Amino acid sequence: MTYVLQAVIAGDDLLRSAAQKVPGARVASLGQGLSLLPMTSEVLDAVSAGDTARSLGFWRLPAGFERRLAEWSTAGPVAYVEAEYFGGAGEQRVVVWADGALAWGPSDQRAMGISPISQALRRLGATSGPGQDEFTAVGLDRHRHNDDWIPSSP
Repeated sequence: MTYVLQAVIAGDDLLRSAAQKVPGARVASLGQGLSLLPMTSEVLDAVSAGDTARSLGFWRLPAGFERRLAEWSTAGPVAYVEAEYFGGAGEQRVVVWADGALAWGPSDQRAMGISPISQALRRLGATSGPGQDEFTAVGLDRHRHNDDWIPSSP
């Protein structure tokens, strides 16, 4: 099976407020007070200012958008995450900003068996219980494709 995600994740209030300034942005609620902004084609067009370059080694993080994410992080930590899996093989890449600056990453490395996305979620305050990681605890396993996160109504 395929799993594809390219998104900004942050606290619900922070992300909903910030997303109001991005044409086409739609925010989906996760668990533990976090939300997700999928990087759809419409959002990419709105934040890329016509530049097709990518930033920090990511597939869909437009050059220059990291400055906006750093600004957003003055209100709380913000992560940009990408994951792509097919048939159990794939990769994750993450970066976290806090207090207006790069706080961690970019990283695509597991640490002590913990996936990069779960590491980033921890930095956003997510916790996990026995037998689950932060990825599952916040509900990132609910959808397998980026566009499936887009709420049906604004």
